[in-house]
Formats: sequence, structure tokens, C-alpha cells
Amino acid sequence: MKNVIYRNLGLIDYKEAWVLQEAIFASNVQRKIDLRKELETPPTENHVLFCQHPHVYTLGKSGSIDNLLLDEQGLAAHEATFYKINRGGDITYHGPGQLVVYPILDLDYFFTDIHKYMRYLEEAVILTLAEYGISGERYDGFTGVWIEPNSEKARKICAMGVKCSRWVTMHGIGFNINSDLNYFNHIVPCGIDDKAVTSMQQELGRSLDFEEVAQVFKQKLATQFGFHYV
Repeated sequence: MKNVIYRNLGLIDYKEAWVLQEAIFASNVQRKIDLRKELETPPTENHVLFCQHPHVYTLGKSGSIDNLLLDEQGLAAHEATFYKINRGGDITYHGPGQLVVYPILDLDYFFTDIHKYMRYLEEAVILTLAEYGISGERYDGFTGVWIEPNSEKARKICAMGVKCSRWVTMHGIGFNINSDLNYFNHIVPCGIDDKAVTSMQQELGRSLDFEEVAQVFKQKLATQFGFHYV
């Protein structure tokens, strides 16, 4: 079984978590470059970071700034920040009550297939939702996890956006547990203007024990990828 270093960063500023991700990611990529040059180098390390962020909107490299519906004054009024970042995907929101997970994995240890990687992340979310009696599903043509995807009530409960270089991943998922869904009203989520967003709290009509859900997801993720935490 592969070892993965687990860290729970708690509530952390988005930029601070991004800098940490970038450092781990860059170190792994450099080690792989050195290895190809037959230089002595430590092996790559696999990390999984769990956290929550203060209110923040992030725009992926394929996204449109038009999908952010707030100007600078509007961001300030909602105590939110905004960053353009280097993951795939369009715009999304992170905030308290949302589980954000950043796997920084060397897929050479697992499988070199980014589409399979995305499906594995989705599956861990789907299996977590099932533990609480919520039927999460995939939606053809879209990433993430959805509720009733093939109906007029289709709504997203987990967004995904990743970066991968030399089979090293970064960025990851935003899984709405107790999220304040009002913040999604200020964007066109993931560039999709005709679909709603939901949370476990919304679906069940009650607040969830955030850490309990996080622990369930943590184990589903490990089982899905066949690793254990150190």
C-alpha cells in the first residue's frame, strides 16, 4: 500500500494554502525531472491536504471573469476575496462549511490517467454521500458530483478542478457540507448558468457534523486509491 502524508490545515486563507500546495507540487515535479536526468534525488511524496477557506472565489485558466458577478466593492461587502489560479475549470466558490481537499499525488504511483483520477475523486464523494442517504451521481459532460443530474432539479454538490504536470496533481475538490449557498448567487458556478448548487445541509434539512463527514470522506478516498495515511 502506498503512503500518503495527511494534513488537516483547518480554516486557512486561500493564498496560504495555494503557496503550500505549489511548494509541494514544485518539489515533486523537480524530483521527477532530476530522476529522468539520473541525478540522485529523494523519491516523490504523496500528500492530501484537508481544509476550509474564508469566503473566496477562484477562477480557473479556462474560465471567464464575466462569471464573477461582483466588483471589488461587492467582494469587500461580502468579506470575500478573488484569485485567478492555474487549475482547470471555470469559477467556483470556497467558504466555511465546505470541505476543500487538495491531493498532491504522483500518479506514477497509481495510474497515469487524469480522467480516471477525476472519476476516483468523484467516487469518493459519491460513497461519502451514500453513508448519509444522499444519492450523488455523475452528470455526462460535466465534472463533479450532482444530485438528480438528469432532471430539471439537477444541482451540484461537489465541484472539481485540478492541475497535473508530469503526472503530479494539485488543486482538487470543494464539497458542500454546511456551505452558505447564498455565496453561489454571486457567480455563474463553473460557467454553468442553468443549474443549481446544493449542500448536504440543504439536502438533509439539518446541519452536519463537519469533522465527521470529513473523516468519512478521508477513508473513502484512501480506499478508492488504495493508500494509507501517515
